[in-house]
Amino acid sequence: MSKPNLARRVAEAAEIALTTRKYVTFIDVVTGLRWLHSRHVDTWRQGRAATLAELAAVDEDRLLTAAGLLRDWARAKGLRPVDTPYVAGTRDRRELRFTTRHEQEPFRVHWLSPDLSEARVRRLTEAQSKAPDLVAVAPLEAWTCASCADTGPYLIMEDDRPHCLTCADLDHLVFLPSGNAALSRRAKQESGLSAVVVQYNRRRKVYQRMGLLVEEAALAAAEERCLADEEVRLRRRERDRVRRAEQDVEYQAAMAAEIARLFPGCPGERAREIAEHAGQRGSGRVGRSAAARALDENAITLAVIASIRHLDTDYDNLLMSGVPRMEARERIRAGIERRLEEFRRPG
Repeated sequence: MSKPNLARRVAEAAEIALTTRKYVTFIDVVTGLRWLHSRHVDTWRQGRAATLAELAAVDEDRLLTAAGLLRDWARAKGLRPVDTPYVAGTRDRRELRFTTRHEQEPFRVHWLSPDLSEARVRRLTEAQSKAPDLVAVAPLEAWTCASCADTGPYLIMEDDRPHCLTCADLDHLVFLPSGNAALSRRAKQESGLSAVVVQYNRRRKVYQRMGLLVEEAALAAAEERCLADEEVRLRRRERDRVRRAEQDVEYQAAMAAEIARLFPGCPGERAREIAEHAGQRGSGRVGRSAAARALDENAITLAVIASIRHLDTDYDNLLMSGVPRMEARERIRAGIERRLEEFRRPG
C-alpha cells in the first residue's frame, strides 16, 4: 500500500472516531484499518502479550508510519495532543508497550477536539489515566499455575505467566455473575479488591465479561443497598429503555435518508428496511458500528450490499447446499454489482 493511500485510510478511520467521540487514539486507527481486531487489543490490555505489535497484521515499521500519519492529520485539524499512559490489567500494573522499540510516545497520544470543554477534557484524561480493572480469565482448556503447578477455575496473568487465585492472593473473593448492573457496580464500589472475570468466546473470537470477583462482605452490602431502592431503579430503567428506543428510531431514520441519498434508485421502503435491520441495537451488524453511526459512506454501502446479498441473490441457497462462504460470495459478486448500479441510478 502506498503512503498516500495509507494516509487517506488513516484519515478516514480517525475522522470516524473523532465524529463519534470527539477524540482519536492510535488504537482507533489500527482497528479501523483492520490491522488489529478488538480481541487482540483485549489480549494486550490484559497483559497477555509483550507488545501490541506482535498481535498486529503488519510490522512495527508500518505501525510507526500510521502513528506519524495520524499525528500529521491531527495537527492539520488543530486537535489537542494529550499523552496518556496505558497500564496492563495485571497485579503489577505495568506500563503496556506498543512495540519493542524504546519510543512509545507516538502511540500513547490521544488527540482531542478543540470543541471539548475543559471539564470534559479533565474527565477523559482522568478516565484514561486510571489503572484498569484486574482481569481474571475463566480458561476454556486445562492449565497449570506457574507458581504451585496446581489449577483452578480462574487464572491471573503475572509476568506473562498464569497464576491461580491462591498464589495471586485473590482466593478470598467470591464470584458475582453478570446480569445485574446495579448490584455489580455497588459490589465493586464496596470491595477493596476486585477483578473482572472474562472468558474467550471461540465463535465470536472475543473475550466476554462473565462477572466479577469481589469480597463477600462487599457483595452482602451491595445486596442490601439494591433492595432499598429497587422500585426507583425499575422506574429509571423504564425511562432509559424508552429513551434508547427513541434514539434508535432517530438513528435508523438518518441511516435510511443517507441510503436514499447514496442510492436514489433504492425504493424508500427498502431503504427503511435496510436501516432498521442493520441498525438494530445489540445485533452486532454493520449498522451498529462506529463508522455506520457516523453515517460513513463505506459502512452504509456495506449495509446495502448485505441486504442485496441475502434478498436479491441465491447466496443463502448456496450456503445451504454446502458451497464455501468465500466461493459463494465470488459467484454472486457480479449480481451484487448490477443491483448496486441499479440502486445508484435515480428512480
